[in-house]
Amino acid sequence: MALRGDDDIEEILWTEEQISRRVAAMASQISDDLNGASSPPVFVGVATGAFMFLADLVKRIEVPVVVDFVRVESYGSGTESNGAPTISWDVKNDVKGKHVVLVEDIVDTGNTLSCLIAHLQSKGARSVSVCTLLDKPARRKVNFELVGEGKYYCGFECPDYFVVGYGLDYAELYRNLPYVGVLKPEIYK
Repeated sequence: MALRGDDDIEEILWTEEQISRRVAAMASQISDDLNGASSPPVFVGVATGAFMFLADLVKRIEVPVVVDFVRVESYGSGTESNGAPTISWDVKNDVKGKHVVLVEDIVDTGNTLSCLIAHLQSKGARSVSVCTLLDKPARRKVNFELVGEGKYYCGFECPDYFVVGYGLDYAELYRNLPYVGVLKPEIYK
């Protein structure tokens, strides 16, 4: 393995430049949609995969924001979700009556999002939007419903490959790659 892991990548799907342009466009749309909100929206990053995306996104948001994190366990060190997400680290901010934007690295089965949306709704969130870098609809098992005036923002539709980079990992590695790429199957099989 090269120092950073580049040699373990079969193909780069989205370059650092492509990601940067798409994040800027999404931030502009979200800023327009949240302009005039009565209180600062709460951007909740789903740890740990969304940390790079969340940081780049909120730097470009043009309204005041609160940033928080939630951690959901459903993968362990494998490549498949166990289908039963559990919240292991909850938001610290009060979301009651607030617009919440859940920031995800990738939406695949929908289990994690469904769990988190219900959780935030139970805490009294006024609306829950989802902003994801990648959407992998081929893997969807659960349809999730947004809350209130919630919207769905998606960076890229991802083919059904195991991808890493830009925060996404395999066994906690490859998060530091500045692009999103397909991990060579011999690495994880």
